[in-house]
Amino acid sequence: MKGIAEAVTGLERQLQQASELAGATGMPGVGGYLAGIYHAGQQRVICAGYANTAARIDMTQDTGFPLGSITKAMTTTLVMRYVERGEIDLDGAVTAYLPDLTLQTPGHVDTLRVRHLLNHTHGIDGTGLMPSAVRGRDAVKSYVDALAGCGTLFPVEQFVSYSNPGFSIAGRILEVVTGIPFTELLERELYEPVGMADSATSAEQAIMRRTAVGHTLDRRTGTIRPVDLFALPPSGAAAGSTAVVTIADLLAFARTHLANGRSPSGRRVLSAEFSALMRTVTHDMQTPNIPPIGYGWWLLQFGSTVAMWHIGGTPGCTSHLIVLPDYDFAFAAFGSGPGAPLRHERHTLWLLRDYLGLEVPVTVTFDAATSVDDAAKLAGYAGTYRTLQYRHDVRTVEGHLEHSVTFEPMDSDHARLGAYAGGPQPTKLAPVSNGIFAPADRPAESFTGPFGRMNLVSFHGTTPDGHPSHVGRALALARRDT
Repeated sequence: MKGIAEAVTGLERQLQQASELAGATGMPGVGGYLAGIYHAGQQRVICAGYANTAARIDMTQDTGFPLGSITKAMTTTLVMRYVERGEIDLDGAVTAYLPDLTLQTPGHVDTLRVRHLLNHTHGIDGTGLMPSAVRGRDAVKSYVDALAGCGTLFPVEQFVSYSNPGFSIAGRILEVVTGIPFTELLERELYEPVGMADSATSAEQAIMRRTAVGHTLDRRTGTIRPVDLFALPPSGAAAGSTAVVTIADLLAFARTHLANGRSPSGRRVLSAEFSALMRTVTHDMQTPNIPPIGYGWWLLQFGSTVAMWHIGGTPGCTSHLIVLPDYDFAFAAFGSGPGAPLRHERHTLWLLRDYLGLEVPVTVTFDAATSVDDAAKLAGYAGTYRTLQYRHDVRTVEGHLEHSVTFEPMDSDHARLGAYAGGPQPTKLAPVSNGIFAPADRPAESFTGPFGRMNLVSFHGTTPDGHPSHVGRALALARRDT
C-alpha cells in the first residue's frame, strides 16, 4: 500500500503546477486552498495561496474556513445521537415536535417524518430561503417560521432533491427537544466530543482567529478578489450557513465516522449501529447526477467500494469531504474562488485512481441514437421549471436542447445573494441516455467525478400530458411550470 507521503507529494505537485500555470496570481480562479488527507492512522495537511488576497494573508494549515453544507452531515450526527437516546424518533411525525410548522401545500406537513428531513426526500420547495432578520437564539426558529410562505416540489419520498429546509427543520427539532440553541448544541454535543477544538459556530467567533474569506472573479479586472459577504444568515445554521472549521477538525469528524462513531480521542460520539445507518442507502434516483443518499451522506460507488461524500458552499467558498471506510481514508479540502471545485475534482480523482488504485470509470458516453430519436421527443423536454427563487428554462435551439438558470429574488432581503447566484448563461446540451443530458462543450471524461456529475441535467417524472415533470441539476430538482 502506498504511504501518505506519496499522496501529499502528489497533491503538492498538482498545486505547484496550477500555480505555475497562473503565474504570480496563484492557481487559476482560486484565492487560497487547503487540503488534508487521513489514511490508516497517518494525517497531513497542505496549503497554498491566500486566506485573503486583499490583505495578503497567507493560507496556513490551521486557517479556519466557512464549512457550508458539510454541516448537514454534522446535524444528522447530532440528530442520530438523540435518536439513539430515545429522545427523537426517526419515524416520528415532524408535527409531533413542531406542531406549528406550516407550508402552502395543504396536508404536506402531516406526511413528513423526521427521516425525510435527513435524506432530502421531504419535497419542500425552500432551498433558496435564507431569512436574515433574526439573529441569536431564535434564528433557526425564524427559518422554520418563514417556511409558511413556501410550497412543495413533490410528494414525500417521490424524489431526492438537495435542499436546506429539511436540515433547518431538524435543527429546530433539536432545539425544541433539548432547549438549547442549535449552535450551542453543535459545540457541546459534536465539536467537543469529536475533538474539534479549533472550530467556530459563528462569524463573531471566527473573527477572533485566522479565517479564510470567499473570493470571486472581478469581471472588470479579470482578477480574484474577496467577496462582500462572509457568511450566510444564522437562520440556516443547521443547514450550513455559519460553521467555521479547520481541515484538521474536519478530518477529526471524518475519522469519527471511519471508526464507526468513535472519535480520534477514543470518545464514543455515536454507536456503530447508527454510524452505519447514516451510510446505508435510503433512496436511489438511478441517475448519475443525483447519487444514492443515506442519512446526511451522499454515497458514491467506485468499483466495489462506497464513499461517503458531501460538499459545502458559502459565498466565494467551496468545501469538500470524501470518506472511504473500506480504505480507512478521508480527503478534506477547501478552496476560495470559482476555480475551487475543479481543484477538488482533480485531486479527488487522482487520489482515488492513482493513490488508492480504485477503478473510476467514465460516468457517461454521448449516445444520441438511444437518447433522442426525433424532434418531437426533444421538444417534450422543453419548458419552464421552477424552484424557490430559481427559474430553469429549457428550450430547443437548432436541433438541440439549451438550459439556463435565472435567479429571481423573492424580496430585497434575498436580493443581496444575487451577486453569488450567477447570471443566466445558456448551456447547450448533448444527449447521454434517455432523460440524461450533458453540456455539449465538455468531454465525457469531465463528468466522471462527483463535481463533474453535478453538471449533468436529468429529467424526471411525467405530467398528465406526458412531459417530464421535473428537471434536475446540481443534486436538486425544479418542478415544471409551463
